[in-house]
Amino acid sequence: MSNLVFDESSSNREASHGYAWWFSGDTFEKAMAEDRKPRKRGLTRRLVNHPGRLTIFYFLTLAALSTTLLMTPIATPKDETTTFTTAFFTAVSAISTCGISIVNSTTHWTTFGQGVLIFAVQMGGLGVMTFASLIALAVNHHLKATQRMLTANELGTTKLGEIKGVLTVVITTAFVIEGITFVALFPGLYKVNHGNVRHALWESLFFAVMAYNNAGFTPDGAGLHVNNWAVGLPILASAFCGTLGFPVLLNLMRSWRMRRPPKRWSLHTKLTLTTTFCIVIASFTWFLLVEWNNKLLFAGDGIEPRLWHAMVAAVMPRSSGFDLSWMPGVSDATKVFLSIVMFIGGGSTSTAGGIRVTTLAVILLTCRAAFTGRHDINAFHRRIHTQAVMTAVAVSTACLMLVTVVSMALMIITGCSLCDALFDTCSAFGLGGYSVGVASESTPTVLYILAATMFIGRLGPLTIAYAISRPHNLEAIRYPTEQIVVG
Repeated sequence: MSNLVFDESSSNREASHGYAWWFSGDTFEKAMAEDRKPRKRGLTRRLVNHPGRLTIFYFLTLAALSTTLLMTPIATPKDETTTFTTAFFTAVSAISTCGISIVNSTTHWTTFGQGVLIFAVQMGGLGVMTFASLIALAVNHHLKATQRMLTANELGTTKLGEIKGVLTVVITTAFVIEGITFVALFPGLYKVNHGNVRHALWESLFFAVMAYNNAGFTPDGAGLHVNNWAVGLPILASAFCGTLGFPVLLNLMRSWRMRRPPKRWSLHTKLTLTTTFCIVIASFTWFLLVEWNNKLLFAGDGIEPRLWHAMVAAVMPRSSGFDLSWMPGVSDATKVFLSIVMFIGGGSTSTAGGIRVTTLAVILLTCRAAFTGRHDINAFHRRIHTQAVMTAVAVSTACLMLVTVVSMALMIITGCSLCDALFDTCSAFGLGGYSVGVASESTPTVLYILAATMFIGRLGPLTIAYAISRPHNLEAIRYPTEQIVVG
């Protein structure tokens, strides 16, 4: 493996075994020699050398901090009290960017309490591997080769030298989109709040952070402001961008800057956009066909409310969870359909949860290849690497088992129906933010189970696998030219 010379040209693919390298093999030799040197392995070094464990440590620390802040007296009004279970569940729901709330966010939390929610959502939404790598950069001043490779896989880039710059762009992109959303929301919220500038500014900030990070907390209790087109459209657009994932946003920005046509987009971008639009169209169509004559939702309403709720159902349940008013009124068939949508989730490395749309795409392409007798799995005239297929199958199987076990546990504890148990489980795992009442302050055991499900949904099975496994052998880590981020 030593002295590998990078050549991305098609003529060199056979010699390079189908892999593209942006670095010399000496990089690995030096990194491995450095890692073999005996060193004192304190807690900090052990965490930094293992990104998966560092990520879990970061989220546990953030959960403990957020829980403590939410339990302080200034987080709630004088006539309200917050139990540890409520504070812990709300904190985990915030850092996982799920948004399931068991209390009224308007009346139960003060401005300080809502500020804690904004902080927790922002810190959780910037990404698992992103903050793990930033912490490692701050502690060690540079990332080791193992960390750079794992972070490259998470962020959808294969250039080791790009990682530090990519992390900067991740944060910049998040704040730019949130800033644009803030500006777009203010006129509508200013009108809704009858000219109260201070309240309109606060709600614009709150919704801007929650929308891009796909967290369903709202400053107006039930989220009814979302039904206003001037407020709802910016939230829908920002939430949709958040579900695409940073690799897709980065690829689209680069393609726009370099004026690349869509056919030159990366395979990951094409699969993500294609699958996402198919799910959105299917959700929109399903809601119109199944719920059009639902008297619980549209008693005496015209066409406009039906179209708006169909748009909300097409985008929001995948990971956002705004406007809780209409969810209890949908049919059981729609609840099951939305459970499937939430289980799929959004794009890889996005603020959404679920198994990810790329995972679903790879699974469907694998089924097509099996049914047609093909040996290779192709998409857009490009071959999908076997490792991506294995990862997609492993992620889907593990997540399906988790959802099944949690759903049965909720049925046993609460006595609820399979439909309701499945809905709340998929909402917690897929970070959907909706609930049909299974999550309640009266059942602390259920809250702890759903909190654990949200935590797993935010981390993802691959991060947990990294955490419990031994550090990877550098020579075994290779990425194909056409990379797809799954899981």
